[in-house]
Amino acid sequence: MTKFYKILFGHTLILGTLMSISSYSWFSMWMGLEINLLSMIPLLKDSKNLYPSESALKYFIVQALASAILLFSIILILNSKEYMIVSPPMAMLLNSALLTKLGAAPFHAWFPEVMEGIDWINCLILLTWQKIAPMILLTYNLNMSMFLSYIIIISSLTGSILGLNQISLRKIMAYSSINHIGWMLASMLSSLSVWTIYFLTYSIITFNIVYILHQMNLFTLKQFFNTLNSNKIFKFFFILNFMSLGGLPPFLGFFPKWLTINLLTYNNFMVLSFILILSTLLTLYFYLRITFSSLVINSNEALIFSQKKTSWMMMFLNLVVIMGLMFCTMIMSLF
Repeated sequence: MTKFYKILFGHTLILGTLMSISSYSWFSMWMGLEINLLSMIPLLKDSKNLYPSESALKYFIVQALASAILLFSIILILNSKEYMIVSPPMAMLLNSALLTKLGAAPFHAWFPEVMEGIDWINCLILLTWQKIAPMILLTYNLNMSMFLSYIIIISSLTGSILGLNQISLRKIMAYSSINHIGWMLASMLSSLSVWTIYFLTYSIITFNIVYILHQMNLFTLKQFFNTLNSNKIFKFFFILNFMSLGGLPPFLGFFPKWLTINLLTYNNFMVLSFILILSTLLTLYFYLRITFSSLVINSNEALIFSQKKTSWMMMFLNLVVIMGLMFCTMIMSLF
């Protein structure tokens, strides 16, 4: 049974994000982000989490610091002589605060640590919903392509390299998310509609993976190898979703990366495109290492196993991930 405070703070979490992205002034956007932050803290302070107080405190300190920097930069912009023109140092300060809230590298150190101490439902909120408001606010101040290019390169390389030696599934998802933040910022440089497609695709795939891990109550690779042998459908869907998250061509995850690379090369961001593709190969390496290990090395047949029923919603979403690229290419070919 869902507790009342979770419903209450879940609604205010959504309200804070919607307030931020629909505001006309920076102060209203800041207020929306604060409502969002204060709604997230009680959700993190849950007895089901591994380290509830530690994760909530880390999240609060980092987000409060980012909010203070954001408010300071807004006051500087409002007190400047040229009110309509934001100077580069102020824009960099503002963007840095938003990137800290987002968890992009090099402001990422809090993100895997907070993820490690919470349950999968809160992980899903951090991986998807909490990225919406800071990213949309970043689109209002995208005149610093060089600064954002450095952030994209650092995020993509950090997420791919630091994810190589992880055994915790939550940290693997966190570093994968940092890598995808680099891709999302790159798609934002090209087109807001491409960012929307990328974010929706990433959210669907992440929801599928987190749903399976939540249902099977898995947190480490050893648990994953031992448990998923008893449920072949979950194992099959999990492997396909991981490959889709890495951006392999037969799956839906390839489609937004395809659009992003296409627009980046069209706008002459050649070096950026090359580094993004290189970082994706590294992430694919540790995705495929997990899938091959579960298929070949650690695969065994249990004599007695309980088959969990697979919901229709999960079957439908996984069908979207598997067949989505074919439908997208068919739709694109019509226009």
